[in-house]
Formats: sequence, C-alpha cells, structure tokens
Amino acid sequence: MAAAKRAKKKKSVKAELAECKKKLARLELERANKLAALAGVSRTVASDMYIEEILSLLMRLTADLMNSKICSLMLYDEEKQELVLRASQSLSKDYLEKGNIKVGESVSGKVVKTRKPIVVENVRRDKLYNFPDIAKKEGLYSLLSVPLLFKGKVIGVLNSYKDHVHRFSEEEINLLSSVANQAAVAIQNTSLLADKKDLEEKLEARKVIEKAKGILMKLLAIDEDSAYKLLQRQSMDKRKSMKEIANAIIISKELEKK
Repeated sequence: MAAAKRAKKKKSVKAELAECKKKLARLELERANKLAALAGVSRTVASDMYIEEILSLLMRLTADLMNSKICSLMLYDEEKQELVLRASQSLSKDYLEKGNIKVGESVSGKVVKTRKPIVVENVRRDKLYNFPDIAKKEGLYSLLSVPLLFKGKVIGVLNSYKDHVHRFSEEEINLLSSVANQAAVAIQNTSLLADKKDLEEKLEARKVIEKAKGILMKLLAIDEDSAYKLLQRQSMDKRKSMKEIANAIIISKELEKK
C-alpha cells in the first residue's frame, strides 16, 4: 500500500516537472520571439527608408510583438493642440477615420497631458475612451497607450489594442514604451534631416540668386535691389522659381563666354 502511494506520488512529481519544463520552454520561446521582434524594430528605426515606410513597418512589427488587434501611432500637433493619426497596421476605415484627438481628451490625449502610460481594461465601458462604438464594431477591448518621448518632450502616442479583456503587465508596458522611444528617435532624426536638407537647398538657391544678381548689375548697370526685383518679376511672369530664373541667367552668361 505504502509502495503504491510512493509510486503514485513519484509519478505525480514527474508529471509536474514535465509540465514545468513545458512552461519554461514556452516562456523561452516567447522571450526569443520578443527579442527577435525588438531587433527588427531597431533595424527598422536605423534604416534609410522614408519615415512613412518606417512607421508602417514599425506598426506591423509592434502588433506582432504585443499580439495586438490594432496598433497605431499618433503625432502631437503642438500648434493645434491635438493628436493626428500617422500610422497603423489596421485596415479598418472606421478606425482610420475616427478623427484627431485634442490634448486631455480620450485616452491618448490624456497620455500627452500626463506624459505617462495609461492602461484601460475595457475601452467599451471606460468613460475616458471617446470611441466605444468603434471599439464594439472592431472588437476592441483592452488598451495600452504610451507617450513618445524625445529629450523629455512628448511628440506623440503609441497605442496597442487587444481583442479581449487583458491586464497589461509591467513587462508589456516597458516593452511598448521601449518601442515608442525608438519610434520617437526615428521621427525626430528624420525631421532634423528634412530641416537640414531644406536649409541646404535654401542656401544653394541664395548663392545662385546672388550670382545672377551680380551678372544683371554689370550687364544692365543697375543696383542690387533693382536686380533682385527684376529676378522676382521674371519668376512671377514665367511661373518659375527664382533659382530657376537665376540658373538660366548664369548659363546664358557662360555660353556667351564660349
């Protein structure tokens, strides 16, 4: 009798150990998948793609990483004090056209104001969420919304929706926050590059216009202000930029020398 009990207990312990090993294996696999997804996010952010492509791919990777029904990124328009949907892996017309969100309103707007992540267990019932009808239609329940921070400044919000009631863990909040931070860096770097390119183009245009002014001043014996106004008139009459007009004058002068 005692031997039978010991054998039964031993069998039970073995079964428990086997189950523990299975759970550990599942956890290791999940961890490996998350690390791979994060690596994909890092590669995407560091790529030389256009920002629209980066954000679109980032949303798909984040949706996989978080097992999201819908993942979306909204950028903060400081002048209008509202959030504008910039990217989502969702194809839902209702969700994509739900409109901008004012700062302090709904969940995402509140995140901008508090600069902290907000978790909503059920957006269909929470009064803070402004779009319960869309949530019901799209099968959305739990929401994790985190700020996009760059040097302490909020530039947007990253949202992750579940298709069931879910309690987001601290690990999930940190994970989405990490993705949001990487997205913020990509957005700011792209913006800085665009500003730099714009400045370089303006400086180049200024150099060309200055050279063309010099040619006109010598050719027509006019002062600098008159030469500039002449370029302006030609630009308006021909519906071309002043740089294009200036380039034409410079080329014409160079051809004369030959």
